[in-house]
Amino acid sequence: MDEFGLIKQYFDWGQGIGDDCALLSIDSDKQLATTVDTLIAGVHFPTNTSAEDIAYKALAVNLSDLAAMGASPLYFTLALTLPSIDQHWLEGFSDSLKTLAKAYNIALVGGDTTKGALSITINATGVMKKNQALLRSGAQAGDSIFISNTLGDAALAWQQIQNQQIPSSASVKQLNRPEPQIKLGQSLLTVAHSCIDVSDGLEQDLSHILAQSNLGASIDVEALPLSNEVAQYIAQTKDWCIALAGGDDYELCFTVPESKINHIQSIKKDLDIKLTKIGTITKKTGLKIQGLQKDCQSYQHF
Repeated sequence: MDEFGLIKQYFDWGQGIGDDCALLSIDSDKQLATTVDTLIAGVHFPTNTSAEDIAYKALAVNLSDLAAMGASPLYFTLALTLPSIDQHWLEGFSDSLKTLAKAYNIALVGGDTTKGALSITINATGVMKKNQALLRSGAQAGDSIFISNTLGDAALAWQQIQNQQIPSSASVKQLNRPEPQIKLGQSLLTVAHSCIDVSDGLEQDLSHILAQSNLGASIDVEALPLSNEVAQYIAQTKDWCIALAGGDDYELCFTVPESKINHIQSIKKDLDIKLTKIGTITKKTGLKIQGLQKDCQSYQHF
């Protein structure tokens, strides 16, 4: 099987793959949001991760970026680097990728395949009305800071795997199959002042909002939303960094003015989602973390 046979068998889903570029039309009152992420074996997922989980995560992390902007998924491209052609692996990868793509109504429209160390790059594009995107730069002093669901589960699983421990199935699922918060992002379009997805760690990603908005924040570690497993780990180790800086959460961190707090309660009910206030945006720049006894270092790419 050659490159083009591979593409035809596993990734030609009848949606127009084949030209040098994908040609897509868009209404004049709409705006595109595009993002790209690369996953590397041994860096972003354990080397023994299944093809199905790798495919899911590769697309999910891009969908999470679209969610943070409030965009509706539209299409994506795939660049796949493989050490060799393993048809069993490719079948699992393709089926999982296609299932998630259908669930979020996003089309695969093109890509590239190469030989080398295993890596997956996805470029995803979404759409929204012009001038409605959630930005990092929109936070305002006095905004409440919220987080969706819980923090630290994926980081705990990754740490346990590296230490040759057996993580729980729930934490492994959060590591391998994070749920993109697309509906939440869309629900926040007229509610939140700013938003970001938590990929590299809350401490670092919230700091991006602060830098872009030229403001500060005060948060409390005791307010962080935790699963029972992560809460037990922190109670035993006092290691708040697992939740503050562990990363791989792919939850949304967003800021909301006091006048829109009542909308958060409605969103929680409508989406059946946990949304927790963890602090407040301040005029004084910098991130103040109450209850933290040591500095935490979020994920650094280099």
